[in-house]
Amino acid sequence: MFDLNNKSILITGGTGSLGKALTRRIFKNYPDVKRLVIFSRDEQKQFVMDQEFPTKEYKAIRYFIGDVRDEKRMERALKGIDYVIHAAAMKHVHLAEYNPMECIKTNIIGAENVINASLSTGVTRVVALSTDKAAAPINLYGATKLASDKLFVAANNITGENPIKFSVVRYGNVMGSNGSVIPFFLNKKKDGYLPITDNTMTRFNITLDEGVDMVLHALGSAWGGEIFVPKIPSYKITDVATAIAPEIEHKEIGIRPGEKIHEEMITTSDSFYTYDLGKYYAILPSVTNWSIEDFIETFKAKKVEIGFKYNSGENELWETVDGLREKIKVHVDSNFTI
Repeated sequence: MFDLNNKSILITGGTGSLGKALTRRIFKNYPDVKRLVIFSRDEQKQFVMDQEFPTKEYKAIRYFIGDVRDEKRMERALKGIDYVIHAAAMKHVHLAEYNPMECIKTNIIGAENVINASLSTGVTRVVALSTDKAAAPINLYGATKLASDKLFVAANNITGENPIKFSVVRYGNVMGSNGSVIPFFLNKKKDGYLPITDNTMTRFNITLDEGVDMVLHALGSAWGGEIFVPKIPSYKITDVATAIAPEIEHKEIGIRPGEKIHEEMITTSDSFYTYDLGKYYAILPSVTNWSIEDFIETFKAKKVEIGFKYNSGENELWETVDGLREKIKVHVDSNFTI
């Protein structure tokens, strides 16, 4: 059984929503974790996180100011680290369109720095967080995350005798995460209307806990080079608005630069390398340093049909208005009422 006790873990972008959720889970389930390093560039967010996880109480936690753009700082931070969870990213689509090189420096150069620093230290496993926007991208953010995915997958080809394994998890909108639509709508209720980009828009939906489950699954199960994709429900943006504020006006304002009507996590081109693992799909690399036959036997993996695709508009699983309300109360705001 995979165990994080007596291991040292570093989370880049560790002050974000998922980083904090991972921190809670790790301290709850693995009380004897050796060290948990929160690596990020925002001192204020680290100061705030230290109020929830103070070093006097959580003896294993360390707060490390640094930027994934700085390879030397990254290498210093990874000394003595066993596992890396790479969550740092510039993720706001419209800001990336306006500041393209800043997005490239963080999401692509930063990814390469994490890889190089991991290879030159004692790290044995790296899990990088991706996004549905990396599949058939139409915006710069998605394009940079696709490039990042390619870098992490290909990193397994240059490990030599190093036992390190790199893998990727790709999922949709994290319910209640910073900058996501549900907290935005909850805040906009006071204005008397909700702005909706397009009434036909759909998105995948995953809770923070499910995101944590997936990261830990990849950390413990990856053979190297997989892109793991969860089987999760979609929602209609209009259903989210109705769930939060059914009585007020919903104004359609048009999609923003770089937005899609529907998101995609597995394209038809990916279907040639995609396997159904039960709870997850795995997009395998075209070239592996392990046996695909052994992988299939170990995980009871089933090859998907050629031409298979997985997008939010054609999903078989859908959130309902009532279901969304319950999830908002449980996962986003316990005081939520309509």
